[in-house]
Amino acid sequence: SQRLVLGQEAVADKSNEITAIPRLLEHLTLKGALVTIDAMGTQVDIAQTILDRGGNYLLALKANHPLIFKDVETFFAAPPPDMIVDTHETTDGEHGRIEVRRHAVCHDVAWLFSDRRYPGEPVFPGLAMIGLVASHTQRDGKTEHERRYYLSSAKLDAKSFATSVRAHWGIENRLHWVLDVVFKEDLSRLRRGHGARNMAIVRHFAINLLRKPDDRRSLKTRRKLAGWDPDYMHSILTPAAR
Repeated sequence: SQRLVLGQEAVADKSNEITAIPRLLEHLTLKGALVTIDAMGTQVDIAQTILDRGGNYLLALKANHPLIFKDVETFFAAPPPDMIVDTHETTDGEHGRIEVRRHAVCHDVAWLFSDRRYPGEPVFPGLAMIGLVASHTQRDGKTEHERRYYLSSAKLDAKSFATSVRAHWGIENRLHWVLDVVFKEDLSRLRRGHGARNMAIVRHFAINLLRKPDDRRSLKTRRKLAGWDPDYMHSILTPAAR
C-alpha cells in the first residue's frame, strides 16, 4: 500500500529466482504478513521459510506442480457446494476493457493429503486454503476467459483473497511497468560487475522519493521536473518538505 521497495536480491549466474527468494525473505520482517509470490516461487522450501519467519503465504499454482494443479483444477471445475466457503465477484472497466472476476475459496484441504497420493509428493506446509480466480474479459468485441489457482496457509475469506491477489498484480503496474517505461530499465547497457545491481538500488530509491502523496503529476513528469527545477528537486530530497 505504501508502494515502497523494501529489498532486493541478485540472482546468481546460471541460477534463478528459486534460490534467490529464500535469501531475500531472510532480510524481511514477515511476522503477521501475507507473502504473495508468482508460480516460480511456489516451492515447499519457500513456503516453509515464510512460515518459520512468522508470515503466511499466498502462492500462485501452475503446471510446474502438475499433480496438485490437476487436482485443484478438477475440484474447482465442479466443486461440492458444501466445500466452497465463500465467493466474491468484482468488475473493472477501463481502456475499453470490462473484466469480471469471480473468486472462490475452499478451506477443506484434507483431501489433498490422502493416502492415495504418490510417495514423496511435495506437500506444502501449513496449507489451509485453495483459491480460484475466474476472469471474463471483454475487449474489442471479444471475450477472453482465464482461470488462476492459488495455495495459501491463511484461511482468507473470498473478499480478502480477491484483494490480496489484486494487490499482487498491482506490483506489475506500479513498479515493473514504471521501471521499464519511466526509467527505461530494460534499455540499460550495464552488464559488468555490480553496475546493474547498484543502479537497480538507485532506481528504487528514486521511485520511492518521487511518490509524493500530494503531487498529482505523473511519475514521468515529476522526474523531468526534478531535473529542471532545483526547488522541486529540493522538495523531493528534503524529508521536512515532504
